[in-house]
Amino acid sequence: MTMSDDWTKRATNILRELHAAETELIGRGVILTDGKAGTIDRVFLDEVHGLRISIDGHDGKWPISTVKLLDSGFTR
Repeated sequence: MTMSDDWTKRATNILRELHAAETELIGRGVILTDGKAGTIDRVFLDEVHGLRISIDGHDGKWPISTVKLLDSGFTR
């Protein structure tokens, strides 16, 4: 296995996990530690913070670590 194959495998795994996070999170209600609440509309991969989310009706992107409460049942 070459170094290029190893990088390709790692990149594929990262994208697979990002897609799984999108499937699990988009459309779910959330409350952040700063009190913002709404529905997750996008998931982003940030090389510094990991996963970030945007919330419908609010400008900005927040690290997934700021989620205080994620609804347990509703999915889009």
